[in-house]
Amino acid sequence: MPPPKNRPEARNPEPSEDTRDERVFQSRKERLYAGALLRERLPHGQHAQWKPVRKQRDAIELLEESNRYRLPNLVPVRYGRMLRSPFTFLRGSAGLMAHDLAATPTTGIQVQACGDCHLMNFGLFATPERNLIFDINDFDETLPAPWEWDVKRLAISFAVAARDNDLGDKEARAIAAGCVGAYRENLRRFSKMNPLDVWYDRLDAQTIIDMAPNAQIKKIREQVVAKARMRVGDYLYPKISGEVGGRRRLIDQPPILFHVNEKGFRRNVHLALQDYRLSLPHERRVLFDRYRLEDIAVKAVGIGSVGTYCFVGLFFSAENHPLLLQFKEACPSVLAPYAGKSNYDNQGQRVVTGQRLMQSSSDIFLGWTRSQNGRCFFVRQLRDMKMSAPIEGISAARMKMYAQWCGLTLARAHAKSGDAALISGYLGKTDSFDQAIGKFAIAYADQNDADHGTLLAAEKSGRIIALREEE
Repeated sequence: MPPPKNRPEARNPEPSEDTRDERVFQSRKERLYAGALLRERLPHGQHAQWKPVRKQRDAIELLEESNRYRLPNLVPVRYGRMLRSPFTFLRGSAGLMAHDLAATPTTGIQVQACGDCHLMNFGLFATPERNLIFDINDFDETLPAPWEWDVKRLAISFAVAARDNDLGDKEARAIAAGCVGAYRENLRRFSKMNPLDVWYDRLDAQTIIDMAPNAQIKKIREQVVAKARMRVGDYLYPKISGEVGGRRRLIDQPPILFHVNEKGFRRNVHLALQDYRLSLPHERRVLFDRYRLEDIAVKAVGIGSVGTYCFVGLFFSAENHPLLLQFKEACPSVLAPYAGKSNYDNQGQRVVTGQRLMQSSSDIFLGWTRSQNGRCFFVRQLRDMKMSAPIEGISAARMKMYAQWCGLTLARAHAKSGDAALISGYLGKTDSFDQAIGKFAIAYADQNDADHGTLLAAEKSGRIIALREEE
């Protein structure tokens, strides 16, 4: 995807010569010291300020640019979901924020970045061993990029969510700073660990339950976990399918769920399935071969992804056990105009590789494919115990605790791909970086509010069309 016309000039400090290969084998002490030296070039306080680079920054133009790969008839659905609140606007505007974050200072240290690192892209899901864990669960925009971009987007998302819950800016800033503090403290912890132990590390649901500070919160967490265990294909497929001519079919619910009636579509689907099968490890192919495709339809999902091609495939085993797979279009990352394009020609492979690198455990059916018209897709199970934490109406104390889980989780993901000791050396042991990002998060939350207002005005003037669904 080419960069937007009003792409800002980067304001990063001059990066030092890249010596990653040699640095990997430097001692932890040497890498901590090298990171500490970066503070002289980029003091923590420089991260606190937010100001658009250009006065003529056009938020609508940047949002429209991100629609270039989307189905035109679903763009109004995307806008309708974004308009619900400043927080839903933030969820759908990863490209706009990538444009803005690219103009903020960075240390020049890269990790495998999530790219859309907001709090709703963390949650519970099932491992192949059927254990529930808490981790990042969305990687559509993943790409090697500065570690600061993920940290800042995550902190901003908590500031905006806190405002949506009628919390004051003092509390919102404290929650955002607490999230960054958890990232900083745990990244230092991971920097001391055996690299293999970092890869084995995970935050499971039972640990989260056991960490509850009192019986009431423990009960709430147990209820969330129990609900997550119900969110599997066996429970979902009766709700979105029905009997048609003696066979099970997905039920059309346009524009959210509908069939494609184009000539040759079915043949193209089978060719794409063959390509997907080859992306799986050999032992997973044996499992996949035990299922046959029964039906497939387009399904609009999420907020940021609305408008891109996303199919749900209904499969059955020989004994009619159902399997729901999601085929989600993978477009170039919103980070690509600023961090560089992916090394992978297939954008689905980019997503899958980034996911496997960042997550502590990944879906057994995770793979990629390409359609006959060149569109790239990644594949995973639909609703395999996937559950995000309920944010609406929660107290400041509970949001702060959730922010700390997210900060810990992001630290582990970055430690797997990046140099945890080098970043930890830059962050230091005090909370000066945490407080700087807390201040930045509030400043950008103001920007997000203004951009949400701009989208509302664009709908009112007729510049954009939004379809508001019943909630």
